[in-house]
Order: sequence, then structure tokens, then C-alpha cells
Amino acid sequence: MPAEPAENRTPSATPPGTFRIGTIAGSDVLISSSWFLVAGLIAVLMAPRVEQISPGLGAWKYLVGVVFAVVLYLAVLLHEASHAAVATRYGFRVHSITLHFLGGVTAIEGESRNPRQEFWIAVVGPITSIGIGLVGVALWFVTPEGLLLLTVQGMAGANLIIGVLNLVPGLPLDGGRVLKAAVWGLTGSAVTGTTAAGWGGRLAAVAVLGWPLLAEEIFDQPASLVDALIAVVIAVFLWTGATQAMTGARIRDRLTGVVARDLARRTLTVPADLPLAEAVRRAQASESGGIVTTSPTGAPLGLVDEAAVLATPEERRPWVPVSSVARSLDGGLRLPVDITGRELLEAIQRSPAGQYLLVEADGGLYGVLATADVERAVTRR
Repeated sequence: MPAEPAENRTPSATPPGTFRIGTIAGSDVLISSSWFLVAGLIAVLMAPRVEQISPGLGAWKYLVGVVFAVVLYLAVLLHEASHAAVATRYGFRVHSITLHFLGGVTAIEGESRNPRQEFWIAVVGPITSIGIGLVGVALWFVTPEGLLLLTVQGMAGANLIIGVLNLVPGLPLDGGRVLKAAVWGLTGSAVTGTTAAGWGGRLAAVAVLGWPLLAEEIFDQPASLVDALIAVVIAVFLWTGATQAMTGARIRDRLTGVVARDLARRTLTVPADLPLAEAVRRAQASESGGIVTTSPTGAPLGLVDEAAVLATPEERRPWVPVSSVARSLDGGLRLPVDITGRELLEAIQRSPAGQYLLVEADGGLYGVLATADVERAVTRR
């Protein structure tokens, strides 16, 4: 179960297709709508076994399967919560834990600062799953026959499988992050570590695609359409996750030498009630690349949105205040002028916007930083 790089806080709006079911240590716990598909599939697949153990249950046998799915995903939640706990201990902010079709993911803000952090944040998940699996094995021998034993067996087997498979050395699996940490520690380069682990993930994706054919040879039984479909879904998940991780690492590497101060645009400050047409005229006359609205005392209030200006018909611009197309400076749109590299990328990811206000250490206005300029600077490197 990958722990993605993204304190008590007010719960935010949930992403589309997810439901918030609670919090752990201040982090939202979300469940994807795809989980209900998994629960239904597990219920159908387990029904014959449940009927065999407890005949005569009728439709209730499907409910047993749903209960088993809940128990299984509680174990997955513990796996993800362990990622979150270690990340929090290292000072990272954990936004959410999401349970989905293929397991779970922990959204952690920022990237590990050294191989040690990367290793422990990653490896604790599989260790937790294997530990739960071993507890299940121990309970196996003292649990009486029946549906409870079936649940214990399933919990033990599923967690051992989850723990072991997550140690496969390829991103986006936890084992990929362990490999990344090892290569990072040996080479001193996080990018090299991510590249090695990314290719490990791609090789794992190819191996998964070939598994149905290999299993057919081993067990002398033709692979079903369901087997092939599951293999394709998992392979796509692995390949896509590995590729995204490699691309992100290259971008972060290119960002290393990017300093916000060097990309600052000349900025015009105008009263918030100034007509938009006049603000645009002044900006063009001074060749300014950004407009900041200010209060009567001169304090910055908002950043004028270029797209909103262009969307305003010219005949209306003399009659609307420039503040009507300005975005409030709340929510992370103020950045220190000397912010650079990874910190700059994390700030942009944390508060996505087209422009940011750059301020000096004493709070004085320096200029405006456009996201498009950052993207061009990264592309040129």
C-alpha cells in the first residue's frame, strides 16, 4: 500500500467518489466508492464457502462476505495508519488515508528529507500487515470451527500476502520506497533511487501481466477472464505509479536551482476600488506582469487573476472594480521571495494558483510569481 508524498485540522471537502468515515490523529479517513465493488465481489466469491460451513443461511451468506471485507479493510487501515504515524513522528503533515479497490493510500505532504525517513515511513506498513497476519495464524489454532475460524484464516492469509507483496522492490509499492531509500543512501541521490525503484515497478507490472500465463503452465488450468482482467488492472496501477514517481523526481531535481526571486514579475499596486480598465492601462504603461490590489493603508489584499481579466468584456471594464477579478491572499498565496527548489514545489502543490505574492523577510512586497514562469524555468533545465 503506497504512502504518497501530500496535526489536527478542520476536515476538508472530500475528493469526488470518496466518503469520509472518520479521522485518525487528525487525518481524514476516506473510503472510495470502488470499495463497495470489492465488498460485493468478496461476498459473491465467499458465498459457496460460507454455505459449505453454515448451510441454510440463504441470502445471509452474502452478508458474511461483506463483514469479512470490512474486517480485511480494517487491517488495511492499520497498515496505512502505521505509515501516517511514522510520517507524523518525522514532522510531516498527513492529509488523508484513503481505502480503495486495490487497498489503500496515505497522502503525506512533502518528500522524505533523507534515506532513513524514506525507509521507515515505507517499511512500517508491510511490517504491520505481516504482524497482523502472524497474530491471525496464532489465533487460527485456538479458534473453534465455523465462520469465525473462516474469518481468522482469511485475515491471516490476506495480511501475510499484503505484507509480502508490498515488499516487492518497485514503486509505487512500499518495497519500491525501501529500494529507493537503499539506492539513495548508496548514491546520495534521491532521483537515482526513485529511478531505480521506478524501473523495479515497471518490471513488476510486466511480471503481473505474464502471471496468468505462467500460472496456467504451473497449475495446468486455463486462466479465466477474471484472472486476466485483474492482472491488467494491477499492471496498469504499477506501471502508472512508477512512471509518475520517476517523472515527479525529475521535476523536483530540475527545480533545485529555481529561485522565486529570479522569476518575479514587475508588479503594480492599485487601490481595490480602481476601475479594472484603468488598472489594466496602468499595468501596460509600466510593463508590469502582475497587479496587486491594496487597502487604503497600502496593505496588499489580492492578486488580479489574468484569466478573469481576459474573460471580462472590454466594454464592462470601466464599470467594475479591479477587486472583482482579484483572488484573496489567504490560503498560502504569500511566499517568501527566496523560496526555492523542493519548498517551492510543495508550496505550489499545497495551494494551487496561477500567481503568488512574493514578500521580503520583513513582510514587504517584492513582486508576483506566476506558476507558468516556474513551469517554463523547469522545462528549460
